[in-house]
Amino acid sequence: MKRKYIYKAFVALTISVAGLGGFTACTEADSDLVTFTENNKLDMPNDTVYSILGIVNKLQKIADRTVLLGELRGDLTSLTDHATLDLQAIANFTADASNPYNNARDYYAIIQNCNYFLANADTNLVKQGRRIFEKEYAVVKTYRAWTYLQLAINYGSVPFYTEPLLAEKDAQPSRFPFYTVEQVADYFISDLAPYVDTEFPSYGAIGGLNSRLFYLPVRVVLGDLCLWAGRYREAAKYYHDFLTKQGSIHPTYVNSIGWTSFEFTDILDIYASQFNANNFETLSVIPMEASEYDGIVSRLTDVFNSTTKNNYYYQATHSAAYDELSRRQQYALIYTDPVTLLPDTVYASDTIHYESDIQRGDLRLYSIYKLRNQPTANTAQSALRQTCQKYRLSGNDEYLQYVSLYRVQQVYLRYAEALNRAGFPQSAFAVLKYGLWKDNIEKYISEAERSEAGELISFNQYTFHRGNTMGTHSRGSGNAEADSTYVIPQLASKADSILFVEDRICDEMALETAAEGQRFPDLMRLAMHRNDPTFLAAKVAGRNGAANIDTELYNRLSDKKNWYLPLE
Repeated sequence: MKRKYIYKAFVALTISVAGLGGFTACTEADSDLVTFTENNKLDMPNDTVYSILGIVNKLQKIADRTVLLGELRGDLTSLTDHATLDLQAIANFTADASNPYNNARDYYAIIQNCNYFLANADTNLVKQGRRIFEKEYAVVKTYRAWTYLQLAINYGSVPFYTEPLLAEKDAQPSRFPFYTVEQVADYFISDLAPYVDTEFPSYGAIGGLNSRLFYLPVRVVLGDLCLWAGRYREAAKYYHDFLTKQGSIHPTYVNSIGWTSFEFTDILDIYASQFNANNFETLSVIPMEASEYDGIVSRLTDVFNSTTKNNYYYQATHSAAYDELSRRQQYALIYTDPVTLLPDTVYASDTIHYESDIQRGDLRLYSIYKLRNQPTANTAQSALRQTCQKYRLSGNDEYLQYVSLYRVQQVYLRYAEALNRAGFPQSAFAVLKYGLWKDNIEKYISEAERSEAGELISFNQYTFHRGNTMGTHSRGSGNAEADSTYVIPQLASKADSILFVEDRICDEMALETAAEGQRFPDLMRLAMHRNDPTFLAAKVAGRNGAANIDTELYNRLSDKKNWYLPLE
């Protein structure tokens, strides 16, 4: 077979096939040369699985980076003295072209693979009455849209193209328009919309994971694109329809951590158990290799946990700002009065004796971060050891088996964000405080707002109910529905109510998704909604606590252009 070799210029394109180790793909050329064949049509059924796994292999290179860029630049995580210089540069917004977490080429390698597949897949090929590539075509379109979105979030304005580059002369950034995140979002909303109901392919279990978890939910990605584009009602519709789709519903369920009695002496934790790929909560992951021999492994566990590889010196932990936010939450508990036999609400107070300071307020921080002393540690090891439950290893695993991209609560919070900005603050706040099911919708949302929101807050009463639906805030702050302090106050205007609820959503995003890499993009998006860069600047500059504001960082981030990595 004749081959043409092209020097890697602007991007790296490698069309991959399934390889030996787990998900790793073998490539014809992996460094400076890329390979093309003259007969490049994808027209065999096996081309589908090979192409999808080849793209998944490329996604592995940005998996850890997606979390670290999103988390370390936010306000919820602080680095320890043992963090690498590269991680410190990310957190300090000083990363340059030499930083391994700043490499736009890795995103373009994914985009190139997607462009190649979409240009060459024979969409007319039919077997047993079905177009063979139809499902994979939708999957690849979604990968491409999501990757471009991450690229624009991290770099601000990026070269944009949707055709495969097959010659060195084609791979010049100056040939392409530069798209902002809003432009990227607008383009891919139209590009993805026709595939919203296309089913995912199924290849069974691969590497111990259900292969359906490898795909990005089309409606959720469309919701994200609409949020970034400022098309709020459309975003709410996509999120709502994903959550309520007949035959594939996604209630919140009731995983939580809470005090078990009004004496506030014992805690029951069923919250942290949801952070695994086999839980209903997980929607989409990037599968990683089990060993370095097989290929790309995740090192997030070594960043957030004490492990043998880092001599138990963890590199990242919860910030002072996260601690303060968690403590500010009022924990409410409904109990039955032993005299009147009527339900009553009690509140945790500062007079309670807490075994740990992070038991004050919302308990999700306490559930996720565990710290212990190991007195038998030798002089080369840390005696103070941390476990972050979101990145804990399972069984005999040496490395994290996957990096989570989407989970159910994240979708609910973005749904609330979209509802609020669409003009429905009562509905958005109900997502946080009560959970949306028929009785709560009728009781806590005004008739006028229900009428205007219409199908955006329609939930089947038989599939969404008290037994499987709760307000997100109750996952760590007790019976939020009974908390008389957790309310929308009387404000001068609806616009004021929207800003108030958005602040509560921002806090809830922190309490629920801390350490997952969502925070900096969330702050960016909320600041863009408000057209106020200082909203993000104040949050990030305050990561060390209210008494330790970093004024230099505040001033720098008040200019939006300083939010982004240098594109070189």
